[in-house]
Amino acid sequence: MDQSIRGYLGNLEQQGELVRFSKAVDPHENLTAIGWKTYDRLGKASLFDNLAGFPGWRACNQILTDRRKWAIGLGVEEDRVIQVFNERAKTPIAPVMVDRADAPVKEIIETGDDVDLTRIPAAWTSELDPGPFIASGMAIIKDPDTGIRNMSIHRQQIMGKNRTGYLICPRQALRIYQKYQERNEPMPVAMVVGAHPAIYFSSSFTAPYGTDELTIAGALMGEAVRLVKCETMDIEVPAEAEMIIEGEIPPDAITPEGPFGEGSGGYAMEGFTQYLNVKAITRRKDPVFYAMQCGAPMTDTQALVATAIDMLLWEHLKNVEGGLDLLDVRCLGLAGMMAVVIKLRPRVEGQAKTALLAALSGPQLHPKLAIAVDDDIDASDMRQVFWSLTTRVHAERDVIRIPNARTWSLDNVSDIVPGQSPMHRIGTKTLIDATKPAVTDPEGRARFAMAMPKNYDDIDLNDFLPN
Repeated sequence: MDQSIRGYLGNLEQQGELVRFSKAVDPHENLTAIGWKTYDRLGKASLFDNLAGFPGWRACNQILTDRRKWAIGLGVEEDRVIQVFNERAKTPIAPVMVDRADAPVKEIIETGDDVDLTRIPAAWTSELDPGPFIASGMAIIKDPDTGIRNMSIHRQQIMGKNRTGYLICPRQALRIYQKYQERNEPMPVAMVVGAHPAIYFSSSFTAPYGTDELTIAGALMGEAVRLVKCETMDIEVPAEAEMIIEGEIPPDAITPEGPFGEGSGGYAMEGFTQYLNVKAITRRKDPVFYAMQCGAPMTDTQALVATAIDMLLWEHLKNVEGGLDLLDVRCLGLAGMMAVVIKLRPRVEGQAKTALLAALSGPQLHPKLAIAVDDDIDASDMRQVFWSLTTRVHAERDVIRIPNARTWSLDNVSDIVPGQSPMHRIGTKTLIDATKPAVTDPEGRARFAMAMPKNYDDIDLNDFLPN
């Protein structure tokens, strides 16, 4: 199996899901605007063959932004993406090592004075960003006690030829970094840029601590991820990646960083982060830079995290009350990943509210608004969801607020916990039951049906459209 990002891009193009641009674009001026508009207006990914100032490079953008594209990456039906994720993830597959000669990411090796991050077409994404960022880097690190790998995505502000910012959120990666700090040792880091969508998904998927996310990537692909050793450290990386950035984070590393247009759709304002001192770059001869989009929805960042939340919430919710009749789960990237829509078939009164409470206390902090819709509503169609909100919701009984609850770190409207950093916020969570009332009264429920055209479900437009 092709485990590269370029193989996936070829599949997108073959399926009509990608626009290829031959005119020159500038990663610092207009690449992300063109990519964002291409998805917003056409629903398609972008591949840029001509990057001004960066000869030999290409770049891709907005390549994972919806379930149709995930389906192409996994080779499954679109309406089965989340179920397939969950089914495959239950059987992890350990990575395998390959020889350097079989690792395209070793075609070019730069170390020492040859390292120059400014020659990489890192994108300047949002208006208030201070410069270009690498937003698509997947960091592979190792627990110094166990040697087990951990993989997660971290934004990197370009700060010179051999230094980037490195934001560490208070999750598993921080736990590992703190172990290096206790030893007063730098933490070795290998940043992977450009790889198969299954590897990207696994890097955003929060597995139990001590799980090697590359085993999850193997499960999603149905075969072992092929790895090769780094040049300057004892870390293994995907052999078919486009680029690897090898470096270290000192135990006392701290630097001003930001602001940055983040996955919330707004800005993570200027603050302080760790930094990465880069020791080596290995890459392909004709690399494709993954200019992952962040900022205003919809972007790959929101879709990537929202899809992982969908998967985790599905597993979390299916056991509520001994098993819900759960039909769909949609974390809304267009709402900065802070809203989730649950489609279910309630069996008894109040069951939808139980499901909503569970959704707001799920594995991820992101959702602060949860909406339940009935079996006749398409949870991915905001027209239908908002119709349910206005025609099926009695605000006095169906809208419930939970104050003083912990919220996501990028929920800027929520208060920062006194004495803590912006990583720790307290706000209000809201649940809205937009299911049809009176589950025990079928005739009464019929009064709340959406008035769809006659025989709507029986019509196949292809039978009537001109050839």
